[in-house]
Amino acid sequence: MGFFSDFKASLMKGDVLSLATAVVIGGAFGKVIGSAVEDIIMPIVGLITGGVDFTTKFIALNGETYANLDAAKEAGAAVITYGNLVQAIINFVIVAFFIFVILRAAEATKKKEEAAAPAPAGPTQEELLMQIRDLLKK
Repeated sequence: MGFFSDFKASLMKGDVLSLATAVVIGGAFGKVIGSAVEDIIMPIVGLITGGVDFTTKFIALNGETYANLDAAKEAGAAVITYGNLVQAIINFVIVAFFIFVILRAAEATKKKEEAAAPAPAGPTQEELLMQIRDLLKK
């Protein structure tokens, strides 16, 4: 019974619950960022690059040319899909940027809270001496 009670106590620690919450929020945040990249950023990048869809870019290793990636895969050709790498790099940079912005905003909020809540002033040296004097009188 000690094992299960120790396991339960371990799960109920604040660190584990915070980590679980962070994982769930991170997953949801990843979906939001994925949508932002796919639905907003990549169409703009495609417009800038002349309508290029990076996910369809590939190199066939057998030296032949194919109309598209699906045709190359149907033919059984080994392909390097470098467009997926470009897409993943763009996604990473955007996610890193969003996380940077959020962490910077959180730090700014934390600094404002710290500045707004000054530490309570303790007793002065004279007050401490008077308390000692009063205690000695008793």
